[in-house]
Amino acid sequence: MMKDFNFYAPTRVVFGREAEEKLPQLIQQYGGGKVLIHYGGGSARRSGLLDKVEKMLTEAGINYVELGGVVPNPLLSKVKEGIELCRKENVNFILAVGGGSVIDSSKAIGYGVGYPGDVWDFWDGKAVPQTCLPIGVMLTIPAAGSEMSSSCVITNDEGMLKRGVNSDICRCKFAIMNPERTYTLPPYQTAAGATDIMMHTMERYFSKYEDAMLTDAIAEALLRTVIEATPVVLKDPEDYKHRAAIMWAGSLSHNDLTECGTEKDFASHRLEHELSGLFGVTHGAGLAAIWGSWARYVKDKHLNRFVKFAVNVMGIAVPATDSAMLATESEVQNAIAQRGIEAVERFFTSIGMPTSIPELIGRKATDEEIQIMVDKCSRGGKITVGAMEVLGPKDMEAVYQLANA
Repeated sequence: MMKDFNFYAPTRVVFGREAEEKLPQLIQQYGGGKVLIHYGGGSARRSGLLDKVEKMLTEAGINYVELGGVVPNPLLSKVKEGIELCRKENVNFILAVGGGSVIDSSKAIGYGVGYPGDVWDFWDGKAVPQTCLPIGVMLTIPAAGSEMSSSCVITNDEGMLKRGVNSDICRCKFAIMNPERTYTLPPYQTAAGATDIMMHTMERYFSKYEDAMLTDAIAEALLRTVIEATPVVLKDPEDYKHRAAIMWAGSLSHNDLTECGTEKDFASHRLEHELSGLFGVTHGAGLAAIWGSWARYVKDKHLNRFVKFAVNVMGIAVPATDSAMLATESEVQNAIAQRGIEAVERFFTSIGMPTSIPELIGRKATDEEIQIMVDKCSRGGKITVGAMEVLGPKDMEAVYQLANA
């Protein structure tokens, strides 16, 4: 059966080589009078993008302040710094210049400016966001899809707890996307971003709801596109066609389009959050390291879904009838499903992504480290993760151990 759904995607997307020129009028359209320009490291400055943004805002008479220093797996301490700056300077609009980490940090600042308590209350389950400053994005890294999503993931410096909050009120007002801004991304970051895009789609595709025919077809096409485009841009970083395809796929993978009629699982994401929280690894790489083990752990109960994925996405051929007669139908399905999982892992390897925890962190995780991740992921055994297959603490440990082999 297809699940009932309510699709909401309010973000205006301005896409293309000339998209950046629309920035001042977009900020003014959405009420920006005093803007916080929020960004990450030095690349935004070195590339000339920040200089261009500053010049455009100055010429348009838009006042601004700046806060850089956002790191991958964005930190609560930087969020709190941003909240105080926005309050002091009477900021009423946030412009995120960067990728998912900068956007998520911007969303968290937007939540916190009007909230009298500790902004971490939202991630700790003590409060629900009620207000958020309007946010616009100038996207430079296609990966997280945060420019069109309701998601915001933050890491608390104390205890390195990485958690997410979802609310429609943080959805960005606009997202400016110029694929040329992705030409200088390092290969590893390009590959990790592509992996994150794929996983946002796969986390929705692997669902107990199997009758969303059109949604499945959209997800399958998106995945095939990313698989085709990523090796191309790794060889030719300035291939506009394939850079554009990846950039647009990043937004579509996480704006809930591929969830219409299905139900997101996101167990792999939740398991990975503890990897990147504990070891500080790149999120996309952590997803590549954990997904194959999760898939093997749950596939026997969901063979139909894994077979469909293997055939329609990874191009695994169904054996001829005479060959299939030598095995039972279940054995044939299991073989196809397994080959599909292996094909994903071969793709990850081909683009420089790890497929195990030892590959990810350079060694095996200790039993103590695995228990720490299980405890954080399950919040001390109080919650489960996943929807297609619900995982409790023992299941989480089993997946981590498989990935640690």
